[in-house]
Amino acid sequence: MREVAIVAFGQSVHVRDSAETSEVEMLMPVLHDVLEQTGLAARDIGFTCSGSSDYLAGRAFSFTMALDGVGAWPPISESHVEMDGAWALYEAWVKLLTGEAETALVYAYGKSSPGDVREVLTRQLDPYYVAPLWPDPVALAALQARSLIDAGLTDERALAGIAARSRAAAESNPHAQLRGAVSAGEHLVAPLRTGDCPPISDGAAAVVLAAGDTARRLADRPAWIRGLDHRIEAHALGVRDLTDSPSTRLAAERAGAFAIPHGLKGMGGAPLVDTAELHAPFTSQEVVLRRALKLDAPDSTVRVNPSGGALATNPVMAAGLIRLGEAAARIHRGESDRALAHATSGPCLQQNLVAVLEGE
Repeated sequence: MREVAIVAFGQSVHVRDSAETSEVEMLMPVLHDVLEQTGLAARDIGFTCSGSSDYLAGRAFSFTMALDGVGAWPPISESHVEMDGAWALYEAWVKLLTGEAETALVYAYGKSSPGDVREVLTRQLDPYYVAPLWPDPVALAALQARSLIDAGLTDERALAGIAARSRAAAESNPHAQLRGAVSAGEHLVAPLRTGDCPPISDGAAAVVLAAGDTARRLADRPAWIRGLDHRIEAHALGVRDLTDSPSTRLAAERAGAFAIPHGLKGMGGAPLVDTAELHAPFTSQEVVLRRALKLDAPDSTVRVNPSGGALATNPVMAAGLIRLGEAAARIHRGESDRALAHATSGPCLQQNLVAVLEGE
């Protein structure tokens, strides 16, 4: 199979409210950054793909305005997904695998501040039985957290520990929104407290993909995508076990996370990675993902969310792409040799994407 790598990653400084900045103004510095990292010009990019949501912007086909930041003239090969940018990366990866392009620019952005993001995200729910009840993502995550606590898999103190660890890790991330000590706070929707929930974030991210020798030319240490897969749970929440994520486990298996690379010996079936960037907007969801990915062993040496994760920065529609970008950036810097990156979309980890990245 053709080799494809992430050769550059950039992101904005994420903020609570970017009212004075349009989507284009938020995107342009990020796009310029990743192109400068590779020495490419916009005309050198073979394929462009973006991820965003018209529901956040409150207007139809809002993503076409963001193309002003890319430069769509002369005409470019371009596509868009109404999903997190991680799924745009998947489309671009397939494009490069087929040989239709040598390079790809992938970007995503989200501005949650203009409206009530909790109300907006109810539109993801089943339109006949669930959406009319208006359960927001915090309430649904609280149901998931309660299921975990009732099953004896976690407790409120352990969840607070996840939040504290994530935001402490974010202190070294200049792009993170919440850094350092953050109070557990009061119950927002029991058993979840404000500290268990992600911040409302406005921000953007972008990566450049390249194939084979082109990737080696553009980056000193490309982050090779060794496997990438995404799966989905049943739409009806009532038929799912909210304490588990079979789709994450299956995506990880198909991406090769549990395979033994280069003849190394496996350890209890856990993925042989040194870093895991998990897209877990709520502390309880990290518990689910760790179990599904076999990262919950007490003696595990895998660094989980060294960037701070979505608990530190959560721009809707870009947070998943940031997980892949952060994992790739650690490989670029030589801080990781083999990393796992995860992205999710929908209520209670409904859709899940897993990638395995490696250095040379």
